[in-house]
Amino acid sequence: MVLAGALASALPASASASPGQCEVDVPGAQRQVAVCLDDLTTTGTLASGHTVQADWAGLTSAELPTFRGVPGVQVDGYFPDTSTSNANHGWNHDAQFVLRLPDRWNGGLVVSGSPGVRRQYANDRAIGDQALAEGYAFAATDKGNTGAAFFADGVRPGDALAEWNSRVTQLTLGARSAVARHYGRPPARTLAAGLSNGGYLVRWQLENRPWLYDGGVDWEGTLWRADGPNLLTFLPPALRAYPAYAAGSAPAHQSILDAGFAPGSEFLWDYHYRVYWDLTQRIYREEVDPSFDGSLEAGIPFCASGTPSCDADYAYSSRPPSVARAVERISLTGRIGKPLLTLHGTLDTLLPITRDSDVYDRMITSAGRGALHRYYRIEGGNHVDGLVDTYPDQLRPLGPCFRTAFDALAGWLRGARPPASATIARPAGSTPAELATSCSLG
Repeated sequence: MVLAGALASALPASASASPGQCEVDVPGAQRQVAVCLDDLTTTGTLASGHTVQADWAGLTSAELPTFRGVPGVQVDGYFPDTSTSNANHGWNHDAQFVLRLPDRWNGGLVVSGSPGVRRQYANDRAIGDQALAEGYAFAATDKGNTGAAFFADGVRPGDALAEWNSRVTQLTLGARSAVARHYGRPPARTLAAGLSNGGYLVRWQLENRPWLYDGGVDWEGTLWRADGPNLLTFLPPALRAYPAYAAGSAPAHQSILDAGFAPGSEFLWDYHYRVYWDLTQRIYREEVDPSFDGSLEAGIPFCASGTPSCDADYAYSSRPPSVARAVERISLTGRIGKPLLTLHGTLDTLLPITRDSDVYDRMITSAGRGALHRYYRIEGGNHVDGLVDTYPDQLRPLGPCFRTAFDALAGWLRGARPPASATIARPAGSTPAELATSCSLG
């Protein structure tokens, strides 16, 4: 999607700035376009054409409060890359990024990688708006490859996923330098924040590049472990059992629960079977185990709609050692080096909490880093908040809890310890509207 014509101009008619204020340089970028805007939040960028709503659609509930009135500079660009899956701006070039620099800067920088296989604007509503409204500079990357065929990028199994980590590091270094040049001093604190795959990136950066950051917030990050659990171990059993469950089989119902999906999440199973489970299993399996013949048979990338999953019989534990080695390249260890706050919904029906963040919390403790971690299990939370609008009386949005956690991290870095790790119950008597706008972590 090509953004509005304002992007092609250094200073659109609706913006106001002093001469030279919009001249921002991101070191290492192959292409960059800077523009001064009256409002860097999605309220303004939707109107000016400096975001792509499709990138972030469905990630937040409709009632999540909005922000407005944050003037500053936006830089869109890309780093050198050979893949072309990202069509934003008509560039057909991956490793795209966005950097936003508010005029009223609080001295901080927030860096984020996109969730799922979305593009660089995916965190604009869920993360960027709050960061900008509080005075942070905000930078986000498409992770170097996008879309359902992201696995086509790279040479070896695991290359595309490994690139995600290097692209976040690359953007963090470039953004820190650009911030220092723009404001005349380096950021006093750099925070990592992300949702789903973006949460995984926060975990990986704090484990492997802790010197670049002061802390992070992980919103239901994906857990990769070579010996499991990982999504290739719990999605196939659910895919295999769901047709029989839908036909009324009690053993099949138990099989899905045994795979890790929470009791009480059954109302979400049909949607996730049709939309998430099969697609997610196949594209990530194709990335780390392309030799399995269940997905690209006869050159057809996906099974026909309504047919049993091509990967329903996939058994990660019985695959060749090369598969585990590919996963090992992107695995997490729990050895975080800076403070981390983790949020996860108890009704997450894509990355079930007992197979993901519960495990990661134990990994951090086992690694001797428990003092650096706070873990909040949000009762009634699902993987994406868009479904809250469909099930307002059964689901609780995590967006407001992220906003509370983000501020709690900032307080932690100032010396105010955040609440202890806990399961956060749905407040008695709270309405869906109240839950959409506030969240206490204890």
